[in-house]
Amino acid sequence: MGLKGALTWGRARSAPFHPASLDALNFLLADVRGALGPYLNVFLVTQQHWSIAEVGLVTTTSGWLGLAMQTPVGAAIDATRAKRGLIVVALCGLAAGATLIFLAPSFWPVTVASVLMAMAGDVFGPAVSALTLGLCRRAELARRMGRNAAFDHAGNVAIAAVAGAVGWLFSQREVFLLAPGFAALAALAVWSIPAGAIDHRRARGAESSGSNRHNDHGEPAPSGLSILVTCRPLLVYAVCAILFHLANASLLPLVGQKLALAHPDVATAMMSSCIIAAQAIMLPIALFVGYGSDRWGRKPILLLGFAVLPVRAALYTLSDNSAWLIGVQLLDGVGAGIFGAITPLVLADLMRGTGRYNLARGAVATAQGIGASSSGLAAGLIVDHFGYSAAFTAAAAVAATALLALAGLMPETRESTSP
Repeated sequence: MGLKGALTWGRARSAPFHPASLDALNFLLADVRGALGPYLNVFLVTQQHWSIAEVGLVTTTSGWLGLAMQTPVGAAIDATRAKRGLIVVALCGLAAGATLIFLAPSFWPVTVASVLMAMAGDVFGPAVSALTLGLCRRAELARRMGRNAAFDHAGNVAIAAVAGAVGWLFSQREVFLLAPGFAALAALAVWSIPAGAIDHRRARGAESSGSNRHNDHGEPAPSGLSILVTCRPLLVYAVCAILFHLANASLLPLVGQKLALAHPDVATAMMSSCIIAAQAIMLPIALFVGYGSDRWGRKPILLLGFAVLPVRAALYTLSDNSAWLIGVQLLDGVGAGIFGAITPLVLADLMRGTGRYNLARGAVATAQGIGASSSGLAAGLIVDHFGYSAAFTAAAAVAATALLALAGLMPETRESTSP
């Protein structure tokens, strides 16, 4: 490592770090994101009278343009030591996009705002995971990642309740003003994490590297970019992520649209009910993942999460009753909750010692974005031509394909962490 690297590492561990700062950051980032997304779809359909295909077009356009930045953002997070500042810049971009939607909810402003928010959103997941890797020892990682996800879900529950109240008392449009306020609070949480507490070598997955080469900071030189195409389990996981999100991303917006069309006067409250139902389940699921993934391995838990999705999609076709739809939405807490909580762990396993953790995280996020952004347009077209039941059935078929691919091709990754 050299004297310079040793001194850098020593300083990195000298600053105290309080876990509550990371807890608050995860909670508040969920609040920032939670004021958008599904609420935008419902607002555009019920208040601005957009067609479902138009909403899908905006979702797909912003998604594809935003996902083009996912992998470069991951590489930038690996390279920079200003990870906290990068999160703050992204928060400013997301707040600006939400404000633009509030001020001018027509096609082009909404499209521009959606692109801005998608690009800003690229930063949050990888950057928080990088901070977590840099702040926590490897033996603590699984439980800390589960705790991150739990506070994220708690934040989603909180913002869903607040957004529902705002939509009820004022209007759906005012919901978008929540994002700038929570963005400011999230920025304060970021700065409460001492820069000196972050081990930037670990934050990029460079520990335990056998390389004899070091960068200017005395850290092991990272693997080449080819790691993205030469690591077969990473490729398998990326394909499974595409299929999972192609099936999953449109389900909540479609359910929200059905509820909004049936109950237009309480559309925001209905959407909040769906989000709260799922997030309330995701919170204990995240803690379970953090505890169980070290005991039983990553793959069994992943298979459970993937198996729930086709069942959930198929169940939506059985009834249009509001209570039934919200009840089925509870299963999203199991499927998406497991995927979101365990993905950072799987990637940490696969990228250990490469120094390319955040690059891989960005690449998998790109894969998720391809599936999610395509899902909105595909589901919108199917609904417009064949109805909601056909869209739910198609999602179930794609989800079943993802489950089979994961079961047959993805190896267990936990053993790669063994000394």
